[in-house]
Amino acid sequence: MTMWIRRARAGGEVLQALVDGLAEELGRSVALDDPLVRMICASRHFGDEDRVRVRTLLQGVADDEAVRYVLAQGVTEWTRPGVLPGRDDLGLRPRYCVPIRERGHLLGILMVVAADEPLTGAETEAIERVAGTVAAEMYAERLASEVDEERTRQLVGWLVGSDSALRCAAHQRLVDDGLLPAGPHVVVTSVAVTGQRGPSGRVAVALRGALEPFRHARTTHGLLMIERDRAVLVQVFEKEPSDADLDLQGRGIVRSLRTYLGPGADAVVGVGGRRAVLADAWISHEQALVAVRAARRLPRLEGVGDWERLGEYTMFLQLPDGALNESLVPKQLRRLLDDSAGARLEETLRCFLENAGSVPRTAEVLALHRTSLYYRLRRIQEITGLDLDDGAHRLVLHMGLQLLDLLPAPRTGGPPGGPAPA
Repeated sequence: MTMWIRRARAGGEVLQALVDGLAEELGRSVALDDPLVRMICASRHFGDEDRVRVRTLLQGVADDEAVRYVLAQGVTEWTRPGVLPGRDDLGLRPRYCVPIRERGHLLGILMVVAADEPLTGAETEAIERVAGTVAAEMYAERLASEVDEERTRQLVGWLVGSDSALRCAAHQRLVDDGLLPAGPHVVVTSVAVTGQRGPSGRVAVALRGALEPFRHARTTHGLLMIERDRAVLVQVFEKEPSDADLDLQGRGIVRSLRTYLGPGADAVVGVGGRRAVLADAWISHEQALVAVRAARRLPRLEGVGDWERLGEYTMFLQLPDGALNESLVPKQLRRLLDDSAGARLEETLRCFLENAGSVPRTAEVLALHRTSLYYRLRRIQEITGLDLDDGAHRLVLHMGLQLLDLLPAPRTGGPPGGPAPA
């Protein structure tokens, strides 16, 4: 099974001691998870361990299915302790869960395996007592980390912003403080989530959980900026990342967000162009925003757009949303789409143009006899009034077809055809 959810930051010695002490007092297995159900620390087993717990300890993280199940029970929205029902098919035994909250912030979830014998009043009192101490410790850690996060958020915002003076200042501080190297391979990724309802800050927590694992790797250094339902990830690679690597990363981010927020989460990722120096991160960021628009408008991209693989779409995607509509579709192409044979002729035209006007290749791809292909091409010319041997006329039709792919509303002439952009 492919793992997409990454482990949480390990808890400190104080949190581990509190979890171990509670487990010994209860004689039950205990774990402390973060708000995304990623394990922070866990006690030893007491003979009550289940498959989910064992796999989580071995892998450092629970399977996606287990995380989705726990979140679907609304545990992160509980305001008081409760029992999480078990699920035999997942290998999950019931757990007594205490949401760790401090001053309105959900900091984590304390989980006690409660399978064989129900908890006594004395046991729940002990859990509540330890939970209060855990909340105080986690809140202190949160306050300390927020100072660094705000500084990082500001510097990343400056680095990819429109003010050249602030960009220079941010670049200097990031390099001088050793937060990011100056190069040689810089990529900026933009992530956006829309249409989410629920507790304030839920999307921001999910974004952090989905993106933090990609901040640091053996040959990668990165920084993260999160603002409500959007995030920016700046990465500097020691080796040039391949398109496949960045595509896998983008799909991992989307998959994690849909696990944390539900399968219906409208999450898209845009990958900017590759730059040679950190000072050009703002260019990659601008391109990443265009790629986000592509991911929203082109279903075939499955939520992940990459600037360097969008080809001619990038020209249209830099138009304002209000201008990117059917009024831009050439009237000659509209006549073709409105014809009774429009869908078939559109498919033929797409294939012909994408194969550089080669009749042999087009006939082979469409599995058509050349006589039939010539007939269709002649009909296209008759309906549109354009000459397919004229480069300018072919450009009008090709760009019109690319524009149609980006329009949000389905067309009566049938779905867009042709392969995804190379």
